[in-house]
Amino acid sequence: MNDRIPDLALFTGAASEKDRQFVTALARGLEILRCFKAGDRYLGNQDLVKRTGLPKATISRLTYTLRRLGYLSYAENLGKYHLGTGVLALGHSMLSNMDVRQIARPFMQQLADYSQASVALGARDRLSMVYIENCRSSATVTLRLDVGSRIPIAGTAMGRALLSGLPERERDYLLDLTKKKFPAEWTQIKNGVERSLREFQTRGFCLSVGEWQKDVNAVGVAITSGNGAGILAFNCGGPAFQIRRQMLEDDLGPRLVQLVKNVEAALSRGGM
Repeated sequence: MNDRIPDLALFTGAASEKDRQFVTALARGLEILRCFKAGDRYLGNQDLVKRTGLPKATISRLTYTLRRLGYLSYAENLGKYHLGTGVLALGHSMLSNMDVRQIARPFMQQLADYSQASVALGARDRLSMVYIENCRSSATVTLRLDVGSRIPIAGTAMGRALLSGLPERERDYLLDLTKKKFPAEWTQIKNGVERSLREFQTRGFCLSVGEWQKDVNAVGVAITSGNGAGILAFNCGGPAFQIRRQMLEDDLGPRLVQLVKNVEAALSRGGM
């Protein structure tokens, strides 16, 4: 899926202009930080203009301010910016305060070792899922995604599981944004999500068999974190030649459902 509309326009829209509580300058500054994706070590002002749709003069003022505050650093020899330590401090504080990560990890590692696959926990960020915990098996071939990795919400087992666990109104809102951002792919996306909703209702888990990447299969289950983080989602997946559909349906899907029940029970007790 290729981005069609800058996220700033997609997620704020005209409604924010009428909202007196909405601080546009703050939103724009945060959007600059969001432009740095995995693999984007350095971005220049022109890169940021392209990704946000904001005027170059506005970008220059925002990057200057973010640099002064420590959220961006500037590479003089390249004439470009990279994320500063202020961003790392925020991310670390967020992750360290999510009890569900520590509680879930032993259950996740146990399933990863059993399945010889990867098991991850993710949270929604706009139209993506972001890994907040990940456990791998000792298998030579497995998914190489780490904490902070992003995957699309509508085409993956983890993302579809989260959609299945959301209230209908919130789910419809996200799907409407997905349709606006990916109009050419919408029919295929819609069909996949609807199928996953049916799977969730009948079996308690969602599949993605070669739909995100043709050589990757996975199963996903949603969980209510209970500590203010809202709906999260787990997945278990790996290379298609190793993790086949029948294995997902008959074995790993039910085991992932049980993992969620174990984590929810531990959360209700306040820990392990």
